Amino acid sequence: MIELDGHRWIKEPMGADLQRLWRVDEVLWEGDTPYQHVVIGKTGQGVSLFCDDDRQSTEFSQLVYHEAMMVPAFLLAAQVERVLIIGSSEGVASQMSVTAGATRVDHVDIDQLCVAKCAEHLPYGYTPEQLVEAEKGEGPISLHYADGWSFLDTAPPEGYDIVVVDLPDERAEDTDGQHNRLYGLEFVQRCQSVLSAGGVVAFQAGCPTVWRNETLKRAYNRFRSAFETVVYFGSDEHEWSFIFGRVEPIDDAVNLMLDNYATSSYRPESIDEASLIGSTVPPYSVRNQE
Repeated sequence: MIELDGHRWIKEPMGADLQRLWRVDEVLWEGDTPYQHVVIGKTGQGVSLFCDDDRQSTEFSQLVYHEAMMVPAFLLAAQVERVLIIGSSEGVASQMSVTAGATRVDHVDIDQLCVAKCAEHLPYGYTPEQLVEAEKGEGPISLHYADGWSFLDTAPPEGYDIVVVDLPDERAEDTDGQHNRLYGLEFVQRCQSVLSAGGVVAFQAGCPTVWRNETLKRAYNRFRSAFETVVYFGSDEHEWSFIFGRVEPIDDAVNLMLDNYATSSYRPESIDEASLIGSTVPPYSVRNQE
């Protein structure tokens, strides 16, 4: 953090030669985990989580973010009973999956300290009591502190109906690092290999803004090479986009989502039928790559 105008600020990298400042009015916890530097503090958007200076979630916008990531997956999958979530330290995605009907949710996160501090300080996601329950597997959610790549080797024989990968954005400058390893085509294919029939893989896929969309283009191309059905969903109220893949070809995936919307057990607060129509067209520069 830096000191400016008598306040503390986090400089969030936004792209080449561009950063965004977040004023932190109160630090609730700051420290280094074995994997990253974490700050949980109060900002203008409420209690907020930053990892290595990247804003991960805020009290104000986290529901919009998580619904954009999870709701299309719920609506595309043939069923929602077994869900695997890799990353997503706060636990919101796991809880949404249970509401959507999942009876088994395996939540995998490599950073135990970050998960614990999220439960302790964030007013969304796991509470400390819910975290203990998930760590013990006493309920539909089982929390595993493990590497997502290796955990796929322990997938149940019947597979997962949904596999969600929710990580900080892919780093263009660190293509060989542990973080980026979970974005590459090989990992996408590994996620595909543990799907049940009609299952869906969902990834946080980057930002659609034209000066920040290289990671989105890469994600879009990977999914198109790995899946017969690919659905883009760009949140109309957030800056992030998500990509969804299903092995089986579907003639009209958006209409399938619209049909399933009315009967879904999860009732979103930030997505309606119009969102499913208007937010599923990829940006022009993503659809028309040279």
